[in-house]
Amino acid sequence: MSNHLLSKRPLGSTGLLVTPLCIGAAPLGDMPETFQYGVPEEQALTTLRTAFESSINFLDTAAAYGNGESERRIGKAIQANGGLPAGYVLATKADRDLTTGDFSGEQIKRSIEGSLERLGLDRLQYVYIHDPEHTTFENIMGPGGALEVLRSFQDQRVIDNIGISGGPIDMLIRYVETGAFSAVETHNRYTLLNRCAEPLLEIASRMGVAVVNGAPYGSGILAKGPDAYARYAYSEAPPIVIERARAFAKVCQEYDVPLAAAALQFSLRDPRIASTVIGMTKPERVAQTIELANYPIPAELWPALDAFGYDTTDPEATRFNPAE
Repeated sequence: MSNHLLSKRPLGSTGLLVTPLCIGAAPLGDMPETFQYGVPEEQALTTLRTAFESSINFLDTAAAYGNGESERRIGKAIQANGGLPAGYVLATKADRDLTTGDFSGEQIKRSIEGSLERLGLDRLQYVYIHDPEHTTFENIMGPGGALEVLRSFQDQRVIDNIGISGGPIDMLIRYVETGAFSAVETHNRYTLLNRCAEPLLEIASRMGVAVVNGAPYGSGILAKGPDAYARYAYSEAPPIVIERARAFAKVCQEYDVPLAAAALQFSLRDPRIASTVIGMTKPERVAQTIELANYPIPAELWPALDAFGYDTTDPEATRFNPAE
């Protein structure tokens, strides 16, 4: 990673330095119901090995991805590598029980114990509370809740740092404003097409909370193009979104810039974003993504894209797959 967009950045107040590109391991958990394709284990392990050998030092997963399969595969890759590579940062997420919806402190404890076992680690560098839209603020923050449980793991030095990761922006702002979290992860809400996370970025930046921005391609439409993949945020894309994505593709073509490079660098160039999470499922994607991040983009492209407008409304939480 050579250009100025790609030098390591501090992950909030944690003392960790992360590359602005982060490997998203949700699709490595083999989740065809979310991503519309499956990923065989051998392919996932080769991708992870390639990621470990690359200049990217940040990997993002969750207990729930593929019902633990993403973490299991990462655990195998870590073992084959003889441990995490030096300077590598692995973030996972503590999840509710996807079958019963249980989001109690007890469930969060089980989630962490499961993650440690699947990953084959005795310590987790970074843990987010995942998708708290599925419970109440009081349940997460109150006595015996998710945060208290994670803090007790922190006291035991089992967890180093705690963040919050979810969907609805107003909800994430409420959590960030408590000052309890060193990073916030948002997805599908700060892209060329939808910028409803803008107020979250402002508040987090002001408070020194790191922002990790997931799904800059809107789950694929800005990588593959609207005609190849007419979906946004794991659901069918509304006509206005498809129309706008077509307009963006045309403008990018005029400037001789791949649409995916513009979508990726839109996130990378924002100084309020510590790292941008890109789902990868094939070994060659690692080098391709680094190439897109380094692609020269003329300054005039950004206002030309902005001229077509973008959405600032928060997609309904119900439109998102519960596992994401």
